[in-house]
Amino acid sequence: MIGVVYLGNNPQTEERLKYLPGRQVTITNSYKDAAAACEPKVKNEHFIVFYEKNVQAEDLTAITYLRKNCKNIYLILLTDHLPQEERNIYQHCGINDTLDLNVSVTELNKKLQFISDRESILFDDKVSKQKILRFKIPVWKRTFDIFFSLVAILVLSPVMIITALAIKLESKGPVLFKSKRVGTNYTIFEFLKFRSMYINAEKRLKELSKTENQYSDYGGEGLAGSSITSPLGEEAEQEMFDKGMESEMMISDDEVMLVGDDFVVAESDFNKQKEVNNNNAFIKIENDPRVTKVGRFIRKYSIDELPQLFNILKGDMSIVGNRPLPLYEAEKLTSDSSIDRFMAPAGLTGLWQVEERGKGGAMSAEERKQLDILYGQTYNFLLDLKIIFRTLFHFVQKENV
Repeated sequence: MIGVVYLGNNPQTEERLKYLPGRQVTITNSYKDAAAACEPKVKNEHFIVFYEKNVQAEDLTAITYLRKNCKNIYLILLTDHLPQEERNIYQHCGINDTLDLNVSVTELNKKLQFISDRESILFDDKVSKQKILRFKIPVWKRTFDIFFSLVAILVLSPVMIITALAIKLESKGPVLFKSKRVGTNYTIFEFLKFRSMYINAEKRLKELSKTENQYSDYGGEGLAGSSITSPLGEEAEQEMFDKGMESEMMISDDEVMLVGDDFVVAESDFNKQKEVNNNNAFIKIENDPRVTKVGRFIRKYSIDELPQLFNILKGDMSIVGNRPLPLYEAEKLTSDSSIDRFMAPAGLTGLWQVEERGKGGAMSAEERKQLDILYGQTYNFLLDLKIIFRTLFHFVQKENV
């Protein structure tokens, strides 16, 4: 059972909430009243709380109180424009979601229906939760991953040591590049690669042409279709990651930049592209001038991926699976038609990688997504062995990416 509570004093919002079909909304003006309204009256009762943004200090006090005293609540902040830094503060304090202050009754109802369905699965049906929302890696696959990654780390340790020294000798900056990625069950983890770009990348790239995103030919103009400039080197990017910015970073003109494996793109450009084509969630850029000489070599032979063996040993990934995605790419693949790719192992190599290289890199984003889903539905030990075997014979990249 889901109850709805409003905390605020905006008559317009109260009026809209009254017209939600089939729902009785409890109106409160103080956080203590809201907490009292969120006391469960029946077993497994949960509450969606619409909290109207006010003065930040007062908001944080109220949100903290609600989080401490109400266990089964989903907090939605009603607000107008919210800067990213302020958004991070509210999310860290305990906000689950945000909605525009002037959102229509229709959109309010859609949001309520979505959350109600989600909460029902999460809390009311433990069996469905395990079957629908969670993927558990089989014992045989985890055992194979541990054995394979340990052996690979031992055998390839000389290559990794030499690579680390070469990276250090050629350019300043950390040996490893770390980024937040989304893997199995939409779990976020820290993804490791050898650094392959200069830290002063912003001086090496002024603009990427509209044709440089290899996926842009499929279903609309790609993200590289906008003017893209690299704002910071990977060293500065990592500092922002350490401050909790995840896949986002700020530059001097307050533009938010999104960081992937091989590129940096302005959030405004990303959002424009998102409106044009929500199906194209993958990016690949050719001949990126920010890549070091060592970087080109280790990318060509996939040596830059070797640190992910430690991700595999830790359990973040598997040897074979679907490629873990940056946060803003994964966010575009949350529809019913895409969610199955995350109900499968995240992997170092996978079905689409070997198929794409077999086709000379000519594969659309939709084809790639469908191969990810196919792997999740059909994977087995023999298929994994075949993919590993094909990877060993196709690991040299012909494309300069």
